Amino acid sequence: MSDEIIVRDSNGTQLKDGDSVTLIKDLKVKGTSETIKRGTVVKNIRLTDDTDTFECNTKQVKGLVLRAEFVKKA
Repeated sequence: MSDEIIVRDSNGTQLKDGDSVTLIKDLKVKGTSETIKRGTVVKNIRLTDDTDTFECNTKQVKGLVLRAEFVKKA
């Protein structure tokens, strides 16, 4: 058995460290007044220990954790 964590985007495509993803809906960022718009490309994602989330940086917010169900692989 493999202990590798598999993260899949909204289309079921497997994501890996360093991939670029595109947001499929507007997301309001908790704790800020920022909204990241649909179509925003997020580059160089970092997978976490959770199969549903990953870490990334955007122009507006650094150290953001996004749910994989709201993105598709670019």
